[in-house]
Amino acid sequence: MKTKLNELFIGFLNIAASSQKVGINLIRIAILIIFIWIGGLKFWNYEAEGIVPFVANSPFMSFFYTQKIPDYKNYKLKEGEFDQVKHDWHIKNNTYVFSHGLGILIMSIGILVFLGMFFPKIGLLGAILAIIMTLGTLSFLVTTPEVWVPDLGSGEFGFPLLTGAGRLVIKDTAILAGAIVLLSESAQRILRQIKE
Repeated sequence: MKTKLNELFIGFLNIAASSQKVGINLIRIAILIIFIWIGGLKFWNYEAEGIVPFVANSPFMSFFYTQKIPDYKNYKLKEGEFDQVKHDWHIKNNTYVFSHGLGILIMSIGILVFLGMFFPKIGLLGAILAIIMTLGTLSFLVTTPEVWVPDLGSGEFGFPLLTGAGRLVIKDTAILAGAIVLLSESAQRILRQIKE
């Protein structure tokens, strides 16, 4: 009985050990789906309005907007809400144009990462860009006040209590890890091509 279990376990380990290539390609497909979906959402007004606190508070991106940083708090919209005055403010702020450009960038990175399945040099570029993008997104944990639960009297606020916005950002740690794996795998394939 013990021998049979050992054989089954060894068989499982052999299958698991040989699944690395499948796993790497699944990371590529997952990043493609996430980036195409999230990038595509950047063409919808509610998504463009939702990223304003992140962009406005970022020292790396706030220059894309035309209005002063704290002003956005007066023009927040709930998802699906429409208010003409607030909408007009977002037009003046460059909210929608920036979001569209960001969407194109995100989708392009996703496509480059996916193409790495067939072309390692393109995959290397995609992985580098995905790493840069996710590091930028993770920087919002430091720059955006809205990622932490505010002190509204419950006694539960601040670090490590993430708001919905913070929970949205923290998931990029998994994307960053996946992009680093893809960077390594693409580099290994390029090195093999050079040696041949």
